[in-house]
Amino acid sequence: MSRAFGALFKGGDAMHVLLAEDDLKLAAMIAERLVAESHTVAHASSGPEALEMAEAAIPDVVVLDRMLPGIDGLSVLRRWREVGLGAPVLMLTALDSIDDRVEGLETGADDYLGKPFAFTELLARLNALMRRAAAVQPDLMLEARGVVLDLLKREARCGDQPVLLQPREFRLLEQLVRNKGDTVTRQMLLEKVWGFHFDPQTNIVETHMSRLRSKLVESGACDVIQTVRGVGYRIDET
Repeated sequence: MSRAFGALFKGGDAMHVLLAEDDLKLAAMIAERLVAESHTVAHASSGPEALEMAEAAIPDVVVLDRMLPGIDGLSVLRRWREVGLGAPVLMLTALDSIDDRVEGLETGADDYLGKPFAFTELLARLNALMRRAAAVQPDLMLEARGVVLDLLKREARCGDQPVLLQPREFRLLEQLVRNKGDTVTRQMLLEKVWGFHFDPQTNIVETHMSRLRSKLVESGACDVIQTVRGVGYRIDET
């Protein structure tokens, strides 16, 4: 239902909204009104689906229900912030006490709107979040050893050659490029890319790193990633 729903409500390209809401009637109303304002909407009806969809396509802004099935909204938000998803998040919920608001904001929400609500207020809050995010003007392009990352489009290239990466491969490369010249430990990658604060006792990092290296070499970047034995990986600055 949710994937079809997300494909159905597609308007202009002004703002891409991830709507995580399990009340399908409410979600349909919000999506239709947002599309009427020339925005695009992807819908997730559960916590696990929200995590998956944000990884597949980074949204500009998120409307997140706190009481999602599968994984609750606070846990979803916590996971996003742990892995570095910086999209502004408006938490939408019937739990509207001061303590609930404080908990949501401390977890990483950028704004909080209680149910029931007026759509005009929801839209005004989303627009305000987007203006605030735009004012920060983060560095959206990263480069190291001829490898260039476009963080807005989530695209990588080596010179003029595109490097086709899966979302986790892109995040791995992003961590190395952000920290060029420094060693990024295996544990740091587990935390930033997978959200693991423990060692899963698998070769998950090594497997993804091997694929990433192969794709870079195929795109003409040679093997710019160095293995620091027993510690982690690095990309030199020069």
